[in-house]
Amino acid sequence: MSERKVLNKYFPPDFDPDLIPRRKGPKNSQQVVRLMAPFSMRCNTCGEYIYKGKKFNARKETVEGEDYYGIKIFRFYIKWYVVPIISASNTTEQPQSTLCSAEITFKTDPKNTDYSAEHGASRNFEPWREEGAVEEEDRLAKLEEEENNPMKALENRTTDSKREMDILDALQDIRARNARNERVGNSVDLLAQLDMEEIEHAEDLERKRLEEEDEKIVRGIFSKVPADGMAGTTVTIKRKAEDVEPTVESLLPESARALINEKSTAIHALKKKKANGKNALGIKVVKRPKAASA
Repeated sequence: MSERKVLNKYFPPDFDPDLIPRRKGPKNSQQVVRLMAPFSMRCNTCGEYIYKGKKFNARKETVEGEDYYGIKIFRFYIKWYVVPIISASNTTEQPQSTLCSAEITFKTDPKNTDYSAEHGASRNFEPWREEGAVEEEDRLAKLEEEENNPMKALENRTTDSKREMDILDALQDIRARNARNERVGNSVDLLAQLDMEEIEHAEDLERKRLEEEDEKIVRGIFSKVPADGMAGTTVTIKRKAEDVEPTVESLLPESARALINEKSTAIHALKKKKANGKNALGIKVVKRPKAASA
């Protein structure tokens, strides 16, 4: 039994896609899409409220002759149905709300990245969308009041000047604090740089001292003398060793000599302990005299 949900379909060997007739539809045909109401609105026919997010089966089309910097604008058509409510006690009673199948249209608004109601419904009032208009009204009212009342204009200018002075003082404090922090940071960096230079200078002096000691030792061992029969030519020769040859232990470092002394002391102590052990057991070692030679 074949599977119900398969992705690969069987195509016969003689299949030719060019023979499939193409469907010719209108240029701007409407498409049926499933969407949710992008904003809360009120139906102009029945007065019912449609909350944001309610799902509809809508028809979508492209608005002809309108665009926003090349961005297409789409229009959506939805139908708002109100189901009549019938009382359970009396079935003959008239429904509390009438049927409404009014068509509502809205379209996209790329300029404000939103949607705009077009026909059949009015958008509910949203205070945060009217902030700009309220601010503009307040500004116009203030200007009109200043024109009619010179004292009020003087008070407003005094208040604005005081506010600007407070802002400038706060800004100056911030700048002074930043400058002080920058100076402290630069002083810390300078001290660290000076300490590093002192350490490097001490290391350079120690390195030069060691190099001079090495050169002095080399000059004491090797010397340059002019070559016989060759003018301007010198030959490096090694100084002859002294009559007294140094011992091996004198050539070793202090740590190696201390280690050898400790080892020899331990060996002597072990031999003495063995000899004491034989005497403690009553064993007496007698050496045999050597036989006289014939």
